[in-house]
Amino acid sequence: MLENLFQNNATWARDRVRSDPEFFRRLARQQAPEYLWIGCSDSRVPANEIIGLDPGEVFVHRNVANLVIHSDMNCFAVLQFAVEVLKVRHVIVCGHYGCGGVRTALDEESHGVISNWLRPIREIADLRADELAQAESRSAFEDKLCEFNVQRQVDNVSNSTVVTDAWRRGQEVTIHGWVYGLKDGLLRNLHVSRSA
Repeated sequence: MLENLFQNNATWARDRVRSDPEFFRRLARQQAPEYLWIGCSDSRVPANEIIGLDPGEVFVHRNVANLVIHSDMNCFAVLQFAVEVLKVRHVIVCGHYGCGGVRTALDEESHGVISNWLRPIREIADLRADELAQAESRSAFEDKLCEFNVQRQVDNVSNSTVVTDAWRRGQEVTIHGWVYGLKDGLLRNLHVSRSA
């Protein structure tokens, strides 16, 4: 059943070489992206594709609901590698409307480990309850919470020792907060960027 994935890969590699004979040689020599993308694991949000970049041009970390939790060593190892080794200039935290993680965070029913993981979103909803109460529909409520979640994760990245140490060293790195629209394929800049 998975053989089609290998066939798809072979077709993709052949097409790449046909359009750019040096593509894989160039890619194998160096990884030098300017961007770190911290996004949701949702299969409908492929980072490279929606920002029109090739492999090697964006370093990617994904998890359910694009959370940056200070105890998540995986996320912080990625962030540190991106900032200190790859010297990325931009860290993009990107959520998306229609996020199942955000929807699940609001669910009163326990979903085991994922409920623990999503607890920070529930806390954001509690803190911003007055603003969220102004939403005209459940969908608008969830979309606004997606935006608030991205804002909080931008704060978490910006306040991390990885980023504050980089800024102290004079390294240019800017943290951005975006939201992707599944219904139209467009990115929205939340205008919450942070830099030194």
